[in-house]
Parts: sequence; C-alpha cells; structure tokens
Amino acid sequence: MADRMAGKVAFITGAARGQGRGHALRLAAEGADIIAVDRCAEVDSPPYPMPTEADLAETAREVEKLGRRVVPRVADVRDFDGLQAAFDAGVAELGRIDVVVANAGIVSFGRTWEFTAQQWQEMIDTNLTGVFHTAKVAIPTLIEQDEGGCLLFTASIAGTKGIQTVGHYTAAKHGVVGLMRTLANELGPHGIRVNTINPTNVNTAMIRHPEMYETLSPSDAEATLENAESTMRSMNVLSTPWVEVSDVSNAVAFLASDEARFVTGAAFPVDAGAAVK
Repeated sequence: MADRMAGKVAFITGAARGQGRGHALRLAAEGADIIAVDRCAEVDSPPYPMPTEADLAETAREVEKLGRRVVPRVADVRDFDGLQAAFDAGVAELGRIDVVVANAGIVSFGRTWEFTAQQWQEMIDTNLTGVFHTAKVAIPTLIEQDEGGCLLFTASIAGTKGIQTVGHYTAAKHGVVGLMRTLANELGPHGIRVNTINPTNVNTAMIRHPEMYETLSPSDAEATLENAESTMRSMNVLSTPWVEVSDVSNAVAFLASDEARFVTGAAFPVDAGAAVK
C-alpha cells in the first residue's frame, strides 16, 4: 500500500546494507522519511566484513531516489552518547519520530563454552545493549510527542528456541524478546507499540561467508554454500533455506503501519515455520 507511512519518520540502525537497508527503502517507498544509522567500522569477532560509510551513503541515495528525505549518520549502537547525538540530529532535521527499528546486529560461531570473553561481550553489547540504547534514545521523544508510535526490534528464531553454535547470539536474542515484552507493557499507556520480528536465516552477508558454510555443511562434505543450504533448509517447515530481506521488510512495513495498530507485545515470525519445528 503506497503512502501508508506518509508524514512519518523512521529511525533505523544497521541501515547501511542488508535488512536495515531493505527496511529503510520499504518504509521510504511507503512514504516515510528516514534517519539511517550504522557503525561503518570493523568489529573483531564477526567472520565477515562490516558495512562501510560508502554502504551507508548508498542507502541514503536510494532513499532519496524514492523522493524521501534521509539523514544518514555514523554511530555505534554500543555508544549511547553517539547514538543519542545521531538520533537528535535526525529529529532536528526531520521534525519528529514515529517508528524505531533496532536492527543492528552481528553473529559469530562456536561452542558456547569456547567463546572468548571478548566474543561474548561484543555480542551482548551489540545485539542486546544496542537494542536497549536504540529504544532509550527514542522513547522520551515518542512520549513527549504524545501521538503513539512503534518500536520494532530485530530478533530471530534464536529469540524463542535454542540454536547450537550461536549460544551468545541466542542469549542476546532471548534478551531482546524479553525487553520487548516489558516495554510493550510499560509503553502501552502512551499508545506506543513494541514488537520483535523473528526471522529464520535471511539472505544477507551474515549467512554468505565461509565460516557459516563450515559451521553448517555436513562434516564429511566441503564447506560450501550449496552444502550448508541443506542444513539451513532442514531448519524450516517450508521448503526454503532462507527468507529474503524483502520478506522481513514486508513484516516491518505492516507492523509499523496503522494496520497493526492493536499489535503489541508480539514476537512476529518470518521464519518459514522454524519456530514450530
């Protein structure tokens, strides 16, 4: 539905590429202006490269091609003050905030007891504390506006079930779901809705790298995307190894819109049935 986000502003973290860029473009196509934030710097533990400032600039260009305003800012969700400054700059330029999409996240792999303290801390700081920071910088403005609003947190099937080799990621995503449920209760009296989106594997750079292939390929097979694909497919009820970014962005657009005006406190699955398998 075109223009169902007309006049609204969305604040999106992890917006330089992947799901974050997809969500920014989908909401812009629906009429929203965008505050697009990303770290644009490397982190030690993930086995794949982080987005760059050039990636963030490309997101901004693509939003502008859709005829919407965009405020791109480099900020790390682990840095509360830096994130607050990015949020404030966006609201100062665009005038308001309506939708917050806490999407920034990382992943790495290993047996839980073998993760280093640094790997554990980077995961929790980014995937859980970063979501808290994103909510915290925006909630006072949403309450002050007194017009409701929507918080959406990117969780995962790992937010509702145990997933081997990503224990730190699973712990963080369970925490995100718990944070969502608490905030939904706290913010309901202000008309602010809070939900998570819980996808299965999403076809982005987070799953397209050699360490993911090695983790998921059968032990007697070469570590390739093709060999990992069968494992990913087996995780889901529907016959697909992953969903596309657009599938998740469809859920974001729905949950952010007035069509979902009475949807709050939900862990919304875009998981090809993985949660029930």
